[in-house]
Amino acid sequence: MFVLDPWHWWLIAAILLVILELLTAGFGVICFGIAALFSAIGAYFGLNLTWQLLIFAVVSVLCLIFVRPLALKFLTRNDKELKTNADALVGRVGVVSEDIDPTAHTGRVVVDGDDWKAISDTGEVIAKGVDVEIVSRDSLIVTVKKVQ
Repeated sequence: MFVLDPWHWWLIAAILLVILELLTAGFGVICFGIAALFSAIGAYFGLNLTWQLLIFAVVSVLCLIFVRPLALKFLTRNDKELKTNADALVGRVGVVSEDIDPTAHTGRVVVDGDDWKAISDTGEVIAKGVDVEIVSRDSLIVTVKKVQ
């Protein structure tokens, strides 16, 4: 019967923890994977279980204190700065596809091929074909101003 040495178990644990980290996004599990790898090295060189566990604990704590914050800082985006979907419309330029008239409650603007219901920021009538800039968005209605 084939028996695994302790360093094999630590190496298997390290590999499984790295795989688990790939399925999560917190950079926490990878710290335990690194610690398991260091424990595997200790076990390979004949350290007893007490030393292996001590290595695992110390390396885990050190990784959580030093490696994880650096990984989070450099490998994650700041979502506050990144605007997507409809929020990215503000500041974009489009073309009026239907006269914007507040008294008739009409108005549409095409931006990047998408057609949006639009109102004027000043309440003025804006004719079809005029270039406008989107100044804000409320649900599915964009507020626009003429491009100078």
